[in-house]
Formats: sequence, C-alpha cells, structure tokens
Amino acid sequence: MQNLWLSKLIDEKKVLVELAASEIKTVNKDVRCILCRGAKLLCGKARCPVMVRFYYQAKTKPLVETLNLEGSSPPDIFVGRIGYPWVSIGPLIPPIRGNTFLLGTPELWHGKTIEEIVEFRSQLVRGKHRVHVKDLEKNRIVELTRELALSKTPAESEAEFLKKPSGSLVLDDEVQPYGPSAPLKSLSLTSIKTDHKIEKAFYDTDLKASEAVFTLFKKGVLVSKIQRAFSAGLFGIGKNRKFVPTRWSITAVDSIISQKILEQVKEFPLINEFRVYEHVALDNRWIILMIPEYWSYELIEAWYPGTTWNPEGKETAIFSSSEGFEGRSSYAEIGGCYYAARLAVSEHLERERRQSKVVIFREAHPGYILPVGVWNVRENVRAALKNEPLKFNKFEEALNYVSTKLEIPIKKWIENSNLLKNMLYQRRLKDFSVIKWI
Repeated sequence: MQNLWLSKLIDEKKVLVELAASEIKTVNKDVRCILCRGAKLLCGKARCPVMVRFYYQAKTKPLVETLNLEGSSPPDIFVGRIGYPWVSIGPLIPPIRGNTFLLGTPELWHGKTIEEIVEFRSQLVRGKHRVHVKDLEKNRIVELTRELALSKTPAESEAEFLKKPSGSLVLDDEVQPYGPSAPLKSLSLTSIKTDHKIEKAFYDTDLKASEAVFTLFKKGVLVSKIQRAFSAGLFGIGKNRKFVPTRWSITAVDSIISQKILEQVKEFPLINEFRVYEHVALDNRWIILMIPEYWSYELIEAWYPGTTWNPEGKETAIFSSSEGFEGRSSYAEIGGCYYAARLAVSEHLERERRQSKVVIFREAHPGYILPVGVWNVRENVRAALKNEPLKFNKFEEALNYVSTKLEIPIKKWIENSNLLKNMLYQRRLKDFSVIKWI
C-alpha cells in the first residue's frame, strides 16, 4: 500500500516538473538560467555553456589572481577593436612554463572537444596597454608585443599588472577564446626565437602587406602565425604600418590568401564530376558539394535552436553568402567564416589544379554550445577535403545524396541558396538543342 502511494506521488511529481519546465521555457532567458542552474538543460543544449565557462574560470582564477604573472606565452598577442584607432594591445600569457605552443596554434586543435579548448585557452591572461594603432614604437611594452608576434616558439614572459586580472572567459565566433585581462604596468620577455621568414617580411618596408601575407603562406608559415604578425603591424609599406584588431586581421588574412589563390584557380580546367565531401566535428556537420562549372562559391549555415547563434529561436535559422566568378564587392553577410571556408576550398583546388563551383553546407547542432573561433571553420573544411569524395555523374544524384546526410530538408537549403537555385532553375546553353544552319 505504501509502495503504491509512493509510486503515485513520484508520478505526480514528474508531471509537475515537466509542466514547470514547459512554463520556464517561455520566460526570459536570464530567469530560465536561474531556475535551471545547469541541472535541467531547459535551454535545449546538450551541456550547459554557463557551467562549462564557470568551471574553467573557477579552475584558472587562483592561478592568475596576482599582480605579477610569469609564464610561457605560446606565443600569442591580442589587439582589441573597442575605441579604434585607440586600442588595447598586449600579450596572452598563461601561469605555466614550458611548451605552451598548443595554446596559441588553432591548426593543432582539430579533434579537441569544446571543453578541452575552453580549458587550455581560459588559462591565457590578456595584458592590456592602450595605444594609437600607428604608435608602433611608443614604448617598451609596444616593442615587446611586436617581438612576441615575431617569435616562432613559446617565450618566457613576466608581466606586472596595475590591478589583478579579472573578467570572464571571452568567447567569440571570430577569435580564439582567452581568459581574464588586466592593464599592464610592465612586460619583459626572454628566450625569443624569431621566425626568420616573418622577420624577412618585417624588414622589407617596401613590400605590400598583401604580398607579404601570400608569400609567407606559400612558404608554409601557418595561417594563425601570419594573422598574428599582421595584427602586430609587421607587414606593409613602412609609413602605412599599424596595429590591426585581432578580429579584423583573422578575416583579412583569410581573404587575402584565398583571393590570391583564386586568381590562379580560375585559369585551371574544370573538375570532371560532381563531388561530395563530408566531415563531422564539434556537433557541426560539414558537406562540401563541388560542381563541374566555373568558379563560384557559397557558404550556407543552418543553426538549430539552442546553438551558439540561435539560443532562443524556435526554428532552425539558415543564412548564406555567395559570390560569382568575379568575386564579391561587399563584405560577406555571414562574416569571417565565409573567408575561412573559402581559403580551405581554394587551396584544395589549387593543389589539384582544377576549378569548380562550390557549395558548403554547415549544419550546427545543439552540441555546439560555445563559439571557439573562425579557425573552426577553416580547419574542419580542410579536414573534410582530405577525405575521399563520393563522385556522381549528375547534379540531381549528388544533391539527393547530400539530402540524406543532412537533417534539415534539402528544400530549406535550396530556398536559402543562390547557387543551388541557379543550378536547378536557370537554363543554360547546353540545355538547348543544337540548331543546324542550312
């Protein structure tokens, strides 16, 4: 009898909890988080992003709560954009010594979980020093920040702050995460080993920045290292050099390199078949469709409710940006992800000495709880293109296969795509029968 009563009580409580949860989902996001406290996942995410951030911030805080910080910078720097042309520049330093190269090299992060990335990036303390973007030799902190961008290995760093580092973990879909920050009083560096390829471009004050970027890429310098040096104002005609906000430098370098590569790609012959490449990482599904036509390109992103950029949506949000053979004349609506993916595709086509029309599908699922930077796009598209593609003779066959690999109906993708609609509904010369002249 007691067991029946207890069973009934438990069932009633379950019903009440479910009803409460359904009500909570309609209230303000902030209130919902308070009611949930990471236990019920009322936001629909697989893991609570607030708890992930809090855990690693709490873990790091005791190590960096000091006015004097010693550690091995990966090497890495950060240039802010708030208040431009007056910006905050400075090093990123963890409270540990040794080989910290991984912490500043996103090319090595492929295969890491979001938690792992947040864990090691949350250790990086951002030192801040306010300067005008053209003050490249103002004082010792400025000089050392630029020297750090020249280094190819971790540099032993000592920073003295005006106050203890504070602030939450900074997460953004454009830049890599980093931890708390504090204004710098002084900075010293030792054990700097200069990257001679970057150093050569630095001393060539007659070399345009775009030429320096592309030359270094062709010499095998990592994109992330080029972006760091570009941000530190190490490239360009001498009188034109200046600090570039990190967010802007990342997109600028991806855009410059891919644009230069595409100048060559557009002269190559077409691929011979329709191709589909696939990859899954960080609960993002990537499909690259290559079409045997002259270069044009589109990135389509679909964000499920509960994902990073669609946290409160009730429906999946789909966005796209595209370009034709002549390229774009305006900044892509999607932002830096567009140029990062374009770089990965263009370098692949250059290696093959072929060109094609390219459509990239990105399906972001709720497991993508936190943004980790635009590198995620570049490296995952690169990873997809390393796989052996499936090949098809007809566009319809390739599109049908793509539809089986995506959860969102292909009709929704087509509705939000310029290139797919063009392929399906725009008639071409080859569609017409040949007229025989008498």
